[in-house]
Parts: sequence; C-alpha cells; structure tokens
Amino acid sequence: MSTSDPVNNLQTLIRCPSVTPAEGGALSALEAMLLPLGFKVERMVATEPGMPDIENLYARLGNKGPHLMFAGHTDVVPPGDEASWSHLPFAAEIAGGELFGRGAVDMKGGIACFAAAVARHIEKHGMPKGSISFLITGDEEGPAVNGTEKLLKWAVERGERWDACLVGEPTNPDALGDMIKIGRRGSVSGKVSILGVQGHAAYPHLADNPVRGLLPLASALMDPPFDMGTDNFPPSNLEVTSVDVGNPATNVIPARASFAFNIRFNDTWTADTVKAEILRRLDAAAAGSPFRPGRDPVRYEITWAERPSHVFLTRNNALIASLSEAVENVTGRTPQLSTTGGTSDARFIKDYCPVVEFGLVGQTMHMVDERVALADLEILTQIYGTFISRWFDNALLP
Repeated sequence: MSTSDPVNNLQTLIRCPSVTPAEGGALSALEAMLLPLGFKVERMVATEPGMPDIENLYARLGNKGPHLMFAGHTDVVPPGDEASWSHLPFAAEIAGGELFGRGAVDMKGGIACFAAAVARHIEKHGMPKGSISFLITGDEEGPAVNGTEKLLKWAVERGERWDACLVGEPTNPDALGDMIKIGRRGSVSGKVSILGVQGHAAYPHLADNPVRGLLPLASALMDPPFDMGTDNFPPSNLEVTSVDVGNPATNVIPARASFAFNIRFNDTWTADTVKAEILRRLDAAAAGSPFRPGRDPVRYEITWAERPSHVFLTRNNALIASLSEAVENVTGRTPQLSTTGGTSDARFIKDYCPVVEFGLVGQTMHMVDERVALADLEILTQIYGTFISRWFDNALLP
C-alpha cells in the first residue's frame, strides 16, 4: 500500500516489536516507506562501553536548502502484562475507530503521519522546494546515550545542516490542536546522603540519627519556591523522589540516610546556578537543624546525576507561525505555545537548529491499551502536510 496512508504506515511500525534497545524491524520498515519517495537512507549504529549498541536512521530527500528535519524515535517502552491488553500490543488491531498498539501515540504515530504527509506533498506538489530529512533514533525511551545526540554529531560530520526541526512527540493533552511545545524546562537530579553515627535507639546521646538531619535538608529543597515562573515558563519545581535509610531494625539508629531529588527549572536558572542554589539551601539547613539541638552541623554528601538537561526556548517566528497556522487551518483551534512537560530529544536538537514539537494526543502513552483514533491520524497528516508547504514558503521569503 502507499506510504500516503498513515493508518497502514502505523500498523506496519507497531507490528515491529522495537522495545528499547531492540530495533525490532521498525527502522527497516520506515526505510521501506521512504526509499520509494526518493529518500537517501542511511543506518548508523552508535556504541558506548557498558551500553547496548543502538541502530539509528537518517534519511534525506533533496540536496539544497532550506532544510527541514523531522525527528523522532521508533523505540517503545515495554508493554507490561500483555494479558491486560484488550488487543495484543504488537498486533496493531483496529476496533471502534481506534488503532491499538504499543507506540501508537509515543511516537510511531507521529512518524507514520509525517511520512504520509511527505508522500502526499510529493503527489500533489512534486518535490519539496528544499530538503526534508528524517532523524530517527532507537534510544529515546532508554538512556538516550546512543541515540539522537550521537546521530546528530554523526550527520554534522558528514556535512548535514538544518534550518528547522519538528519533533513528532505527543504534545496535545486533550485534542489535536491544543498545544505546540516551543521549549522545555531544564532538569537536574541528585542524591543527598546524610552521615550519622549508628547506635541503640534507647541511647540517642551515643549516636547521631541521620534522619533528624534528612528532614530539614529535604524540606529546605522543597520550600520556599525557587521562583514564581516567567513569561514563557511555569515556576521551577523540585520533588524529593525517594528516601532510603536501609534499616530494618526499629531499635537501631542508622548510620546513614539518603534522599533523591529532581528539579525542573525555568529560564530563571541554568544547570550551574540551580545547583549552586541547592547547595546554598542544604548548607543553611545543615547549620541549623531544629531536630538536632546542640549538635554540630549536619554532615552530608551530594552526588549529581550526569548529563543535566538545559532549559531552552525557541523564538523562530517562521517555524512557530508555520506550524500554528497549519494547526489552525486544519483544526480551527489556536494552539497554546507551551514549555510544560518533561524532557525530550529536542534538548539535543536545539544546539543545531530551531526546534518545536507537535504530535498526537498523549493520554494513553505508556499505558496498557495505548491507542490512537483513526480520525486523529488523518488530521495530523493534514496538519503536517500543510506545515510542510507553509514552512518552505516562509523559509524562502526574503
């Protein structure tokens, strides 16, 4: 069947069990869709000691500018208990006007629709006025070490340059046309370990309970707020995500306690300045813990997670306007320009060209019975098709 049918494209992709880090046939299926359209398709395998090798795909149509990139991933999260699914997760069955399967929304659906949109553009208008490329990884749902970041560097080393990028992640909370992502908050994670002295619970003066130090330190990171938000971003927010004492005995004061945290920060901060603020709060709380009267300051250690995500905001009017106009033209809705949500591979792409994100409704992503309405696949294909035409027109303006 023709690549211009997004439903057929998506069924083909879902039937490839590409659970990270397995390619599962998904990149081969996408290659088979793109080759007849005239794309030059290359497969790149990224490696890293201690990590599984990851297959990635780069495909380009055209050899001149302006150059529009579509980015995404064919890897999916595990389906969980397949017996809990009403339709097998890799069967790509249709029922009640919906297509079921792991990756239907996140994000094989976006890839299927963009491929269909390019095919329709060629059928209706001929070759694009510049170049279109697909940058597709198999490591977005995994550690993201051997995926988009390395694929971008690999492509640049071969002379590739881009003028704009659309990432097809599911961005809409309720209906197509709700939301375009024009940036993302930064993310920093860490672990704080409080050092105590083990002892008998009946003789606390002979011990130093690290839990008494943990409580004020964890509290200091959550209150007061880091900021009140900015024009383009919500307030920065830190969450304590786990607490661990590792002590099964109720009559023993432990020697060590720890808590992990993650902060999503806006453009008030950088990764370095938010780390400095976290250390300032910890030091202040350690010096004056109300739960340890008469004691020396709390002794603690902090370990930062590697590779923080940096905050970014896209300000490219031609890109944002082209996509907003396409959404409104097809759906009648004016999309909200948002920076909410978690991180995505746009955090890597931003260093190479302006990037925005727009895809399907994300309500069932990663869930049992992940699914997408057939009508939404057609609407998204139309949005992407309109966007392609408008972006090339706008990019070619003097």
